Amino acid sequence: MPGVTGEERASESTSAEGSKAHSAPRARVVLADDDVLLREGLAGLLARSGFEVVGQAGDAVRLLQLVREFRPDLVVVDIRMPPDHSTEGLEAASQIREELPDTAVVVLSAHVEMEEATELLASGQRVGYLLKSRVTDVDDFIDTLGRVLKGAAVVDPALVKELVAARRAQDPLDALSARERDVLALMAEGRSNAGIARQIWVTEGTVEKHVRSILMKLDLSETSDDHRRVLAVLAFLERR
Repeated sequence: MPGVTGEERASESTSAEGSKAHSAPRARVVLADDDVLLREGLAGLLARSGFEVVGQAGDAVRLLQLVREFRPDLVVVDIRMPPDHSTEGLEAASQIREELPDTAVVVLSAHVEMEEATELLASGQRVGYLLKSRVTDVDDFIDTLGRVLKGAAVVDPALVKELVAARRAQDPLDALSARERDVLALMAEGRSNAGIARQIWVTEGTVEKHVRSILMKLDLSETSDDHRRVLAVLAFLERR
């Protein structure tokens, strides 16, 4: 029996690897967008990139039906869809994460919806939020979908900027002066006004003025149930 040359063995090995790659299961995707042309274009792009598009929806109700029927690996959904064009897509995405937590979800939208987006992103891995206007590189977009499928959480830089700005706007500690922050930090260490005064080399009366200012700026009104000094320390610790 004639021997097999190294070239033939290499050819057979390459052929076998190609056969395995060809037979590997493709990621199954459901698309949801009320813009038919965009949806069809995206479906064609994904099909050419190795995905299997198992369903398309133009509204959130149909999206949920398709997801429950096909149990896809990935859902790509717009935020605003019929009937009200508000946040139907995001609400459906959150429901999908609750019912099928292993399903990867990528929100692809023209809008930044802060509250709903934050809730969705907090649901864990295999989630993404991308702005349509910033998807300009096809290869990068396909790579992003692949990373989400593998467990990543991908957030559009524009959304990150909005989230950071919102947190800064809502952070009451930003209203404190540098000295007031020092006083609050020492309060968090359990020091009394006298102890704080010795630490930062001021009079106890000055510390009392700083404490009153801190409580006022943090909008901590005196009540019968809560100690304002404790609440101020908790606010400080939550933002460390």
